[in-house]
Amino acid sequence: MKLIIIILGLLNGLYMVTDGIFVMFKSKYIGPEKPGPWANLFYKLNIDVFKLGPLFIVLGLMWLIFLFGLQTNQNWTFLLGMLVSIFTLWYLPIGTIISVIVILLLISSRAKMGL
Repeated sequence: MKLIIIILGLLNGLYMVTDGIFVMFKSKYIGPEKPGPWANLFYKLNIDVFKLGPLFIVLGLMWLIFLFGLQTNQNWTFLLGMLVSIFTLWYLPIGTIISVIVILLLISSRAKMGL
């Protein structure tokens, strides 16, 4: 289960950091011109989604810090993993799916992995 969490966390974390940097320099996200379904949440709040690069970078780094904690058996790993997963639920569809899977794996393996 730990390996699955690491793979999913790397996918989410590295992509968010990369996409955040990309949008800050190119004023567009990696992929299609129109951002994914997650952007609709921000449009409803009148937030310019093309100004969210720093948010993506921070969340991506949080994912990577969580993975560091997981690899080094830190006592804060479970809490950070749950928080970063919850904070990423809005990132429809892939971020949401990854977050839900990581939350379920963290809960189900908490005792086994000593989190």
